[in-house]
Amino acid sequence: TGWSKLESHSTAQVRPPKQSNLTMSCCSKPSSTSNPTTDACSASGCRSSEILDSVNDYYGKDLQSTEDLRTDACKTAGAPPSYQRKILSRIHEEVLARYYGCGTPIPPALPGAVVLDLGCGTGRDVYLAAALVGEQGHAIGVDMTDEQLEIAHRHEEYHRKEFGYERSNVQFHKCFIEDLSAAGIEDNSIDVVISNCVVNLSPDKEKVLREIYRVLKPGGLWKCCQNCCTCKRSFV
Repeated sequence: TGWSKLESHSTAQVRPPKQSNLTMSCCSKPSSTSNPTTDACSASGCRSSEILDSVNDYYGKDLQSTEDLRTDACKTAGAPPSYQRKILSRIHEEVLARYYGCGTPIPPALPGAVVLDLGCGTGRDVYLAAALVGEQGHAIGVDMTDEQLEIAHRHEEYHRKEFGYERSNVQFHKCFIEDLSAAGIEDNSIDVVISNCVVNLSPDKEKVLREIYRVLKPGGLWKCCQNCCTCKRSFV
């Protein structure tokens, strides 16, 4: 029972990625695999900073609620499991209104764990994890979007009271998921990393995977919900 059971039965342990063949549909560095889409992106002068700026503007300024999404790809298809629905009913409505995930990457057995959410947005999954880890656990969210982080911070005290905790067990930091050290996330410090329709937005996914591997404790778990279009990777 509890976190130790989750750890001992985990089959999603992360190993460091080796060099891979990469084909992406968004603007990325040219790869060893010839692909018209990436070639076109390279020719048009697409850059990582341009991708990040575009993502930042879309999620920070264009979107005000899930109703503003331009695609169904970033919507959760089915209902979350019952143990999550009970907690979600206690999460602030403004946090829920600006949730753009596509699944439920949070495992049920988390007492006392340290959970890191990559691209946490307004904090929906962070607050869900905060309830599951209990007051002795910790939930950390990182995001690059000021507008969403402002909402996440605004409701921290609300959720502390709602969960009946003496002190808050959540933290929110602004940083890129390709560089978690900027948020002070240390090596081998995280039990569970979660990401919900976020890694696909990164212009450098190998950096993200290496950062996940760096911060996870030995035997740690990465749970990811992800939409993939024409992105192909092969890791050993």
